[in-house]
Amino acid sequence: MTQTPSFITQKLKIGGMDCTSCKMKIEGSLERLKGVSEASVVVATGCLTVTYDPEQVSEKTIQERVKSLGYKTDNSISQGSQAATTDDLSSRNHDHDGGDEHAHAHNHGSGAGEFNLKRELPSVVIAIVLFTIAIVFEESLHNTPYNIAEYAVIIPAYLLSGWTVLKTAGRNILRGQIFDENFLMTIATLGALAIHQLPEAVAVMLFFRIGELFQEYSLGRSRRSIKALLEVRPDTANLKVNGRVTEVSPERVTPGDIILVKPGEKVPLDGEILEGSSQLDTSALTGESVPRTVKPGSTIFAGAINKSGALTVRVTKPFAESSIAKVLDLVENAASKKAPTEKFITTFARYYTPVVVFLSLGVALLPPLLIPGANREDWVYRALILLVISCPCGLVISIPLGYFGGIGAAAKRGILVKGSTFLDALTAVKTVVFDKTGTLTKGSFKVTQVIARNGFSESELLSLAAKAESRSNHPIAASIQEAYGQPVNESAVGDYQEIPGYGIKAMVQNQEVIAGNDRLLHRENIDHDTCNVSGTVVHLAVNRRYGGYIVIADEIKEDAVSAIRDLKRIGVEKTVMLTGDSETVARMIARQLGVDAFVAGLLPEGKLEELEKLLDPSAKKKLAFVGDGINDAPVIARADVGIAMGGLGSDAAIETADVVLMTDAPSKVVEAIEIARKTRRVVIQNIVMALGIKTLFIVLGIFGLATLWEAVFADVGVGLLAVLNATRIAK
Repeated sequence: MTQTPSFITQKLKIGGMDCTSCKMKIEGSLERLKGVSEASVVVATGCLTVTYDPEQVSEKTIQERVKSLGYKTDNSISQGSQAATTDDLSSRNHDHDGGDEHAHAHNHGSGAGEFNLKRELPSVVIAIVLFTIAIVFEESLHNTPYNIAEYAVIIPAYLLSGWTVLKTAGRNILRGQIFDENFLMTIATLGALAIHQLPEAVAVMLFFRIGELFQEYSLGRSRRSIKALLEVRPDTANLKVNGRVTEVSPERVTPGDIILVKPGEKVPLDGEILEGSSQLDTSALTGESVPRTVKPGSTIFAGAINKSGALTVRVTKPFAESSIAKVLDLVENAASKKAPTEKFITTFARYYTPVVVFLSLGVALLPPLLIPGANREDWVYRALILLVISCPCGLVISIPLGYFGGIGAAAKRGILVKGSTFLDALTAVKTVVFDKTGTLTKGSFKVTQVIARNGFSESELLSLAAKAESRSNHPIAASIQEAYGQPVNESAVGDYQEIPGYGIKAMVQNQEVIAGNDRLLHRENIDHDTCNVSGTVVHLAVNRRYGGYIVIADEIKEDAVSAIRDLKRIGVEKTVMLTGDSETVARMIARQLGVDAFVAGLLPEGKLEELEKLLDPSAKKKLAFVGDGINDAPVIARADVGIAMGGLGSDAAIETADVVLMTDAPSKVVEAIEIARKTRRVVIQNIVMALGIKTLFIVLGIFGLATLWEAVFADVGVGLLAVLNATRIAK
């Protein structure tokens, strides 16, 4: 969501975040504060992200509002922080201390928010035994309206299964928080007791409790999967100082320090290898299982696992700016950016529950007054059914859990999606626009031909080109340097000028050398006899005289052709390639790839203009742009979905793009769209299923065709099915 410059984002740890009512209460209460733009609770990590205008509301006010709801806050995850550790995640799920304890149905008053079946099971089992006794001996116990034996069995079962619900409902009412599932269950069951529907009252509480246990179990699995992902975070670094190796925290290591990475250890920081060679397992970062071979001079990234030889590494970035820190931060906080569907469901549930409560009150009071012969007890019973079925738990928790599962599933495959809103956008992508170099082609250029003209020799032409390009970090310049194969004395190069989209102009050994594309020669009015050459070409002119050209080849990536084909298979209507390369080269590459259209000879600003022509004015059909995340940052930012290709180690990619592909494989674009569509399908299934079943039972309840038993089965069943359906995405 685009914010004005005055808005800041704060992240807070909130204890006991295991339930939908917690999420709804905190988000709803904060978003009603003036100056708060958005509040988002990620149930699976127990983290609150709030975006607000500090000129209208203070951080202290926000924390006080959260505390007034019965929670304890901890702002140790603050603005601009990096990903939390596994221990941080565990600490986020603790209960509150002292008198500010927030006991609710999901924590069951326990001392730890982490799901513990052994702790929860005894009271549930005892309640089931007592409930079974009450059912088996119902006829013998039910001789009189208020048989002591009946109450002696039912009331303990009721309290064992529902005490936490009753306590939480009472506490919330005192705080002015009425309309949640605890209140609904309390009113429904007390009403059932009042009209002497004792087994139904226990059944409502018991099945509600069992349903919550299943939901907690599912949430626990989701939390554990996130913890497993966060375990790729390195814990220690072997700092090498004066020949001695000391084990320290990665945060204490600074750029320029030397570290030792032993076989089997995680690489703790980004750096450059000074000594040693090895195989690195980068699957935690890229999702690819094939080991990567590294040697002196290779760049390595934090989070990779050193498989064989010992490596001596010079650190190039502090831990907070390392690849793994940014990846973990993205994964953990992606769910805080809500999709429109999530926002709709949260808002819907906020109004839906009070509406059903008042509808139930009307059902209980009005028919006995307006319909002759209407039985008051019968209509009260129907009203209780509405209260039970109106719980929005399964719906509200399964939607964010679905998106969270989608983001997690993508991350495991080396696809970082920065929020559920971008998952939704990916489902509507109908046009995919690719940059060429480094995206569809390998970008590993090699000189294949040197053609000299006007008396220049091939070696002389290559030497002048290498010296002119010596200060450029462009892949084409690197390929010329590699072909030249000799060190360049940069003091011999002066008046260096890089002309974006054209090439280089420099003074080399007192000669003016121009090296670039055909457009540069025309711009400089250099007479030349060759314009159109197959492949990537660097033309040279020395002292305004054409010297010839160097042909450089760039290979198409192995999966590029299949990626374009698969995009069409999954329903993408148009694929386009944009490049600054020549028309001849672009046409040849486009033909090999099978893209629908291409535009060649583009400057960086030209790519932006071409992309804007392709955008759908109605915004219904989304456009995704796939680029390298550095040169293409403005185009990535302008697209409906900006995808950075080969984001590993690229700060610009991670900062600018909505989706970061940690490998440079175009086929990951197809995978990202497919994961997004599967997530969307599951979310829609949950919405339709939950609302459909609840609406059906509301109607059946009003007409007296449903019982409390059926209502509670439907409510628990809907919640459980929705949560289980959401967990399918991660698989």
